[in-house]
Amino acid sequence: MRKLFLFAPLAIFLGLGFFLWKGLYLDPRALPSALLDKPMPAFELQSLNGDKQLTVADLKGDVALVNVWATWCPTCKEEHQVLNQIAQEGVTIFGINYKDERPKAQDWLKKYLNPYKAVIFDPDGRLGLDLGVYGAPETYIIDANGVIKFRHVGAVDQQVWQKLKAIMEQVKGGKA
Repeated sequence: MRKLFLFAPLAIFLGLGFFLWKGLYLDPRALPSALLDKPMPAFELQSLNGDKQLTVADLKGDVALVNVWATWCPTCKEEHQVLNQIAQEGVTIFGINYKDERPKAQDWLKKYLNPYKAVIFDPDGRLGLDLGVYGAPETYIIDANGVIKFRHVGAVDQQVWQKLKAIMEQVKGGKA
């Protein structure tokens, strides 16, 4: 029994080493979502302009991107130009303005242009909480019925957009 305790530190070292080695091959951006293949959470929030109430029904009809953004998020500014380019390609993008101030967000869209078909104003982050948002930016792909098919955490750049575009085409074709 005493000899067994002599090998305990070696066993602990090997166990920790295995988990650290395994961790080197994980994608730190891959954050699984419990909502994959589930409908967007129900909500009833004002549009950013405050001119109407938006619900999950407003997001249905097309395969679309749902982008969570805020003016306090520097990474959101980096990806905004790419979102404008994606919108010019005819892609439907909905925005969720997350934990922000309405006047700042409105000024942002006037200054940097508006790629969104509609912007949901989520000042308290309730919808973001229901979506499991870790922080802005995050982008979801939803199908025509409002079912979440994919989640991307971080900025959308040209490389990410090519990946999202392929997934959107699969969703349109009913393969995802």
